[in-house]
Amino acid sequence: MITFIAFILTIIGCINWLLIGMLQYDFIAGFFGFQASIFSRIFYILFGIAALYLLLRVIVNKGTFKVFERKKKKDKKAEAPAPQPAYATANPPREDFPSQQSEEENQTTLFDEHMKN
Repeated sequence: MITFIAFILTIIGCINWLLIGMLQYDFIAGFFGFQASIFSRIFYILFGIAALYLLLRVIVNKGTFKVFERKKKKDKKAEAPAPQPAYATANPPREDFPSQQSEEENQTTLFDEHMKN
């Protein structure tokens, strides 16, 4: 919100400088009566502070500038658990199937079958 207010003040100040440069008319001084009015001076100070604030925001954000920056709201609800891989919910192997044999047992079985023939 502060960035938005600073942005609006800076735009008004820039328009005022445009009017001074092109038409030699000071909008703020015309609004408050004259340039040395306390209210005119307060607005000039506010324009300068707003411009410095925006400059610092650009420097802090490494060259990026966002007038509206929405903060991410944390969801009060419990977050959904992370999805499980498909193999995590697979059924365990059934007992009626023979378990995998070691490589040595496989070679012995193949050798025995070859010898029978």
